[in-house]
Amino acid sequence: MQALLGQLSDNTAGQTGNLLEIHRKIRGALGQTNNVHGLSVVFADGDPLGQALQQFLANLTPTDSTTLAWLQLLQLWQKATTGQPTAKLRKGLDDATAAVGAEAVREQGRIWLDLLLSMPVEQESHTSHNYTYTYLLEANAIAAKGLVWTMQPLADAAVLTQLTALVAKCFRKIPGKGPLAEGLGNAGLLALSQNGLPGVAALARVRGKIRQSNTQALIARYIEQESVKLGVSPAEIEDMAAPDFGLENGRLTEALGDYTATLELAGGKAELRWQKGDKALKSAPAALKATHADELKELKAAQTNAQQTYTAQRDRLDRSFVAGRRIAWPWFAQYYLHHGLMSLLARPLIWRLHQPDGTFQDAIFRADAWQDAQGRPVPAPAADTEMQLWHPVLAPAEEVLAWRQLLDGWQLRQPLRQAYREVYLLTPPEERTNTYSNRMAAHVLKQHQFNSLAKLRGWRYSLLGAYDKGYESDMASLPLPAHNLTAEFWVSEVDADGEWNDTGIYNYVSTDQVRFVRNDEPVPLPQVPPLVLSEAMRDVDLFVGVASVGNDPQWRDNGGLVQYRTYWEQYSFGELGEVAKNRKLALERLVPRLKIGKVSEIKGNFLVMKGTRHVYKIHLGSGNILMEPNDQYLCIVPDRSAKTMGATDVFLPFEGDAVLSIILSKALLLMEDDKITDETILRQL
Repeated sequence: MQALLGQLSDNTAGQTGNLLEIHRKIRGALGQTNNVHGLSVVFADGDPLGQALQQFLANLTPTDSTTLAWLQLLQLWQKATTGQPTAKLRKGLDDATAAVGAEAVREQGRIWLDLLLSMPVEQESHTSHNYTYTYLLEANAIAAKGLVWTMQPLADAAVLTQLTALVAKCFRKIPGKGPLAEGLGNAGLLALSQNGLPGVAALARVRGKIRQSNTQALIARYIEQESVKLGVSPAEIEDMAAPDFGLENGRLTEALGDYTATLELAGGKAELRWQKGDKALKSAPAALKATHADELKELKAAQTNAQQTYTAQRDRLDRSFVAGRRIAWPWFAQYYLHHGLMSLLARPLIWRLHQPDGTFQDAIFRADAWQDAQGRPVPAPAADTEMQLWHPVLAPAEEVLAWRQLLDGWQLRQPLRQAYREVYLLTPPEERTNTYSNRMAAHVLKQHQFNSLAKLRGWRYSLLGAYDKGYESDMASLPLPAHNLTAEFWVSEVDADGEWNDTGIYNYVSTDQVRFVRNDEPVPLPQVPPLVLSEAMRDVDLFVGVASVGNDPQWRDNGGLVQYRTYWEQYSFGELGEVAKNRKLALERLVPRLKIGKVSEIKGNFLVMKGTRHVYKIHLGSGNILMEPNDQYLCIVPDRSAKTMGATDVFLPFEGDAVLSIILSKALLLMEDDKITDETILRQL
């Protein structure tokens, strides 16, 4: 019978009906299940969670007053088969939790949540079109949903952190499958959504980690539901939900025994530093792990959550330009300017101060006062002033230049590109085509990279596979509800022989038109608000600038697509897009300050570098290299994980892009090409 039980253990893995009942009865016959007042519970033990639950049941004492309540609670978990708990199940979970004791359930539940977070995702087998992964058996995934629903009303800050991490893990994309554990992930999202402002803050943190459009829409609905309850807008509830973690101007200091811990957000990075007296320490003192274990965990969680919140709120602000939102000054002062974390984002940015009479003043908060583009003080906002995030398309060119010069003079780095933000104005060819733009057409993109970028910027897109028929309606789309518009970026699959992966998804797509539609009807581009046009085109330029095969120095040498070889060469060394033009402006300012300045200069679309062996031309768009005198291609694959030598010491008024770092690192390498030891590079020289 024990052997039969072992065989059934695997077969009952995904069952919640007859086989699992047979499994329970055999365990009962073997004396391996708890039976109190006729109530017995058994879990499939084919994964760590099932094993842990079985061990917990085995350790229960029949005479303990809470044993029956625990059995009732765990049995209810096996009924968590729906998308949301029914009213009956919700009441049963709450009653059983009360019978056990809320604190005891929270404490034990945290142990099981930690287990779910630490459990590995293992690949069992792999065929040409099939991936098999193991994480949770189906029956135990249902039980895990019951656990999450039980923890929902018990969620303190620590539990919310666990649930947030669990949601991110559950929506990790598995090749050929989709989300790792979508049902469990949705249970976690529901639990977060039922925890007020802290839950909304957790939803905001996790949203940036999720790529599934339907799940992002679900999170948006949850946030909107909470905003309705409070009578505020979704944007306002996200303002209200942003925690400050006890920070003041981005800094928190706490004393633990003889030691001092300082949590600081600087340069967009949350750092935790320790010292004893005046002596700085490299890490948390080992002595505190015994005397202040809980405080250490809380500080580490605060560091992680502060970093995630900063990133999420920065990205939210970066996507908010297009909405043109105006914020009442009292609200702005409370939730932005004087907020312990949000102030780090709001103060280095430029804001448009709208007055009731229709006038406005562009200003930045510096040295406890508002100043204009010339650094002159301006009147402080009044109660009826409305604040709007400034965008360069809203200002004349001379004002934009003045802001850039001011930031450079102050050595002030903005948390997102604003003064140096790329602007995309309507062009004469677009005026002629009227309802569409071909500005970003005829590029070849790596589809999976394009998909990831699109989701990060809020666009909706479905991967094109070899099973699709036609591509007339295939596009990435960006809803613009504030303007009752939808931006569309049309693409089509590159249907070359074998150019799809094991799951039938095309490796490459080619780009086509950008359009704007309202109620499924095309809108003439001159009627699209300039800021909306600029931001949508900026996103598309980002997709092309990052995902284009022209940025891959190995694409041609690895074979690429023969029919697109000309495209690769034209993109790699052709005209500069708006992002690359901004990069050129930055390099014109940077290069003279670097050690490469004596042997390099900007010429046209290239940084020309004089080495010992050759003169090199590094393209400012792709970062690819040609060697004079015959423009021989030089392939250097950058180490994207390494920091650019020397570049980190140079001030940039905006966060540097990856290609800028690559160009600088290649220039520093080639300046001393006589010291290169890499055989792959030497063979080309």
